[in-house]
Amino acid sequence: MMKLYSGDLSPYSARVRMQIYAKGITDIALERPASFGTPRFRQDHPIGRIPVLDIDGDMMPESDVIAEYLEEIYPQPSMLGATPRETAQIRTLARLGDIYIMNNMFMLSGQTRAATRNAGIVELLAGQVVRNIKALDRMIGQDGFACRGRLTMADCALVPGLFMVENVLPATGVDNPIPASAKVAAYWAAIQTNEHAARTLVELHRGLEERRELIRTGAFDKMMAAARAAMAAAEAEGVGAT
Repeated sequence: MMKLYSGDLSPYSARVRMQIYAKGITDIALERPASFGTPRFRQDHPIGRIPVLDIDGDMMPESDVIAEYLEEIYPQPSMLGATPRETAQIRTLARLGDIYIMNNMFMLSGQTRAATRNAGIVELLAGQVVRNIKALDRMIGQDGFACRGRLTMADCALVPGLFMVENVLPATGVDNPIPASAKVAAYWAAIQTNEHAARTLVELHRGLEERRELIRTGAFDKMMAAARAAMAAAEAEGVGAT
């Protein structure tokens, strides 16, 4: 059985999990790697991030690569288009969700605590997010799905991205731009009623609440400090430094 190394709050992992749920795949186990955030994980997985798909010991990183791989080996129900042009539209919206929204939000998430906030970073990254929500508003479908009138890989990328915008961006001192973009707001309200999106959002919210509790108690800072120290020691010894 394949394994997807994943985490509730990882938007990239959520993207793949939503695809797995929508396709009804039952032979992929979902696990949080015990070594995540340690030098050992970096040694085993050079990129150092999740998700990672474990295919009988063959490790495949990167959510977009994993999503395309799963689409090839589990072609039904298809989450791509009926024609190359339809598929190109789906991939364009997925890319907008993944790179233009989710990636900026991922980098911005470290700016959520006012004590350590860098105004320049917030202005740069949040500005990109707001700009790209406006771009999405011009491209998004108006029937409850990102495009093609059904759930596609575009929705799988947009759902965790918009979750981050709605729930994390305000913690940086920037207003959530979704309500000001009518088509995106309508899409966001509609897609949350989809069973696969809803399941994924439950996991994301659970992960967010767990993270907030760790921050509230001070445990998160201790975990991060310990991880940085372990990484520094490992790099000094030449372990996982490639």
